[in-house]
Amino acid sequence: MTERIVVVGAALFDDDGRLLAARRSAPPDLAGRWELPGGKVEEGEAPDAALARELREELGVAAEVVECVPGEWPLKSPYVLQVWSARLRPGSAAPRPLQDHDALRWLTPDEIWHVDWLEQDVPAVRAILARVSGVR
Repeated sequence: MTERIVVVGAALFDDDGRLLAARRSAPPDLAGRWELPGGKVEEGEAPDAALARELREELGVAAEVVECVPGEWPLKSPYVLQVWSARLRPGSAAPRPLQDHDALRWLTPDEIWHVDWLEQDVPAVRAILARVSGVR
């Protein structure tokens, strides 16, 4: 049986209730598409700690990881996506694209579907919306 590798994604909201989306700059087959920021959980690392580290490395922010969004979504085998809600810590720098992304956008609930999400992130984004607002 192939080992499962967990990728953590952030449902990072600002004080106005907007969700942060990140546009991929690489690899070429994903470039230009939008995703939830995050990355792989390293061996021996807890998922919430991995997400805080990834947000620091990718976006230059100090974030508090709040809770896991129920569910797990398949990515390219052997990867699976888990999503955690998160918020910026007081005094954190504003997010900026440092690694793997060339743009960031804060999206209101009405704007969520105005970006071209990666197919594998769509079910997770739907779950986030259902959890925070009852919208599907």
